[in-house]
Amino acid sequence: MKPYRIFALLPLLALLGGCNAIVLNPAGDVAMQQRDLVIISTVLMLLIIIPVMALTVFFAWRYRQSNTSAPYDPDWDHSTHLELVIWAAPLLIIICLGAITWMATHLLDPFRPIERTAPGQTVARETKPLKVDVVALDWKWLFIYPDYGIATVNEMAAPVGQPIHFRISASSVMNAFYVPALAGMIYAMPGMQTQLHAVINKPGDFKGFSANYSGEGFSKMRFDFLAKNDADFGKWVSDIKAAGGNLGRTEYLELERPSEGVPVKKFANVDPNLFHLIVNLCVQPGKMCTHEMAAIDAKGGLGLAGADLVQRIEYDKSARRGSAPVLAKAYVASVCTTNAPMGMEMTEVQQPTPVSSTPLQGAGLPRPGTTFQSFAPRPSNS
Repeated sequence: MKPYRIFALLPLLALLGGCNAIVLNPAGDVAMQQRDLVIISTVLMLLIIIPVMALTVFFAWRYRQSNTSAPYDPDWDHSTHLELVIWAAPLLIIICLGAITWMATHLLDPFRPIERTAPGQTVARETKPLKVDVVALDWKWLFIYPDYGIATVNEMAAPVGQPIHFRISASSVMNAFYVPALAGMIYAMPGMQTQLHAVINKPGDFKGFSANYSGEGFSKMRFDFLAKNDADFGKWVSDIKAAGGNLGRTEYLELERPSEGVPVKKFANVDPNLFHLIVNLCVQPGKMCTHEMAAIDAKGGLGLAGADLVQRIEYDKSARRGSAPVLAKAYVASVCTTNAPMGMEMTEVQQPTPVSSTPLQGAGLPRPGTTFQSFAPRPSNS
């Protein structure tokens, strides 16, 4: 019965019947091109791997100890023809792999707008992509549709055949946005904005998830991607607008608190500047945005007079996770803007008084605009 034991394992293969190899059978043109790249690369590598494995078995059998008819040549040490075959074949395969990878890397650049929606179907110049702003929260996904003024949590939809332009960021830690049926994985990082251009070609309900470990609720950080025709997508948008709900700064600060297994939420009205504030880490009122700080630094900084213009952070990622550091963090209070001409939006916080108005200077260095001291060249030891 020993030869038949292998048949006892065959029922285990039935368990694989429920597997969906979505990476090899995607529904988006970008994912299809990536799948083709994987298949072509694998075939090219097998061109050298399969012969090597086959020859290994052949030589082990051909020159076994019991085969006395095999030629025996203990003085053989080199064959020019064999060396050419051994080195030329892998070299040609590496050249082909390099050329294909180089072209695909540029053609499938996530920041590059797609030029086709399907093989032979180019994107017209007047076609406007669907804009979707993606924010990786702890531990859920926020999708903002700036052209429609709506937002959803753990659910997004897109019309079939229309290019999609994703802008991706995160609230606290690095994460990864991944819809296998649509395109490859793209990182989501706090304080930064990555992009992805893609298209979905088949209607259906697909799954998206986080592909980068980000903490306790990582395993439940999943969402539904709904591919609909134009009419159904329009109805989806209308239903969200009819349901009501607002997503502003206050609502977002509450939403981004860590939570697991969050059900689908929908918002009919969204602050148009919310994603901009998220990327610049200044959703909390009165907090200076990173782009404002960069502009100040580009002009020379705040100087000594502004050294005390800082407020303690009341709501940061460490505090939200329950691991606040011993030393209190601080941030620079926001400067005046068009919407807030008085600068500080937090009415409860008073503007601190500068300790000194003396300009900040380096140790022993002259102030900018003065005549710099010239130094004589160092004398030679010779």
